Amino acid sequence: MIVSRRSARASGALIHTVLAAFAALCIIPLWAVISISLTAESSISVDGYSLFPKAPSMLAYRYVLKNPELIARSYFISIIVTASGTLLSLLVISLVAFPLSRPDYRYRRPLTFYVFFTMLFNGGLVPWYILVSRYLDLKNTLAVLIVPYLLVPWFVLLLRTFFSQLPMSLFESAKIDGAGEFRSYFTILLPLSKPALATIGLFICLQYWNDWWLPLLYIEDEALVPLQYMPARMMANITYLTTQMTNTFISVNLSDLPNESARMAMCVLAAGPMLFVFPFFQKYFVRGLTAGSLKG
Repeated sequence: MIVSRRSARASGALIHTVLAAFAALCIIPLWAVISISLTAESSISVDGYSLFPKAPSMLAYRYVLKNPELIARSYFISIIVTASGTLLSLLVISLVAFPLSRPDYRYRRPLTFYVFFTMLFNGGLVPWYILVSRYLDLKNTLAVLIVPYLLVPWFVLLLRTFFSQLPMSLFESAKIDGAGEFRSYFTILLPLSKPALATIGLFICLQYWNDWWLPLLYIEDEALVPLQYMPARMMANITYLTTQMTNTFISVNLSDLPNESARMAMCVLAAGPMLFVFPFFQKYFVRGLTAGSLKG
C-alpha cells in the first residue's frame, strides 16, 4: 500500500514537472516578445535578443502610439470584423452542419463529400482575387474581411459529427409537438451544442483577429486597415525611412530607429485582447475538442 502511494506520488510529480516544463515553453516566447519590445534598438543590434532588457527603453511604444487615433481605429476595425465574423460564421457553419448530421436527409452523403472536396482542392489565388474584387465588388469594404472565412469545411465536418451524436428522438418529439426545423435548431440544437460551438467559435475568433492576408490583398483604404496589418505597414515605413536616410547620406544613427522593438511592441498590443478572451472559453474548450471525435 505504501509502495503504491509512493509510486502514485512519483508519477504525479513527474506529470506535473512535464506539464510545468511545457507551460514554460509556451510562456517563454511571449515573455521574449515583451522583453524585446522594451529593449533599445541599439542594444538588440549589439547584444541580440534576451529574456530581460539589457537597455530598457519605451521608444518602440512611443513610436507605435505616436498616432493613437490610428491605433484606436485599427482596434475598432478588428473588433467589428472579429465579433460580427465569428457570430455569422458560427451561424452559417451550424446551419450547414445541421442537415448533414440528419440521417433522414436525402442528400446528406453527396453534400458531405462536396464539403470535404473543398478541403482538398480550390480554384487558386488568381480566380479567387478576380471573383472577390471584380465580380463581387468587395474590395475596400469590411465585408471582404468577413465573407471569405464564413464557411470553413473542417468546422462543418466537426460540427456535423457532434450534431450526429445528439439523439434523434429529441427532434422527432419536437416535430410531433409541431415544431419546425428552425425552431428545433434554435431551441434544441444550439443549447445542447454550447461546448462545440464555443470551441469552434474560439478558433474562428482567432482566425479573424490574426488575419493579415485579406487586408494585404483587398484593403487599400487607410480607414479600413485592421490591427494585424498595422505592423506590416509600420515596418514598410521604417524600411522606407532607413533607405531614404542611407541614400541621402543623412548623419543619423540607424540603430536608434525602432525596427525589431517596434515590431514586437505592435505584436504585444495586437495579442493582448485575445489573452483576455481565452479564459472565458476555457471551461468549454476541453469538452469541445473531444466532442466530435467519437464518431466518424
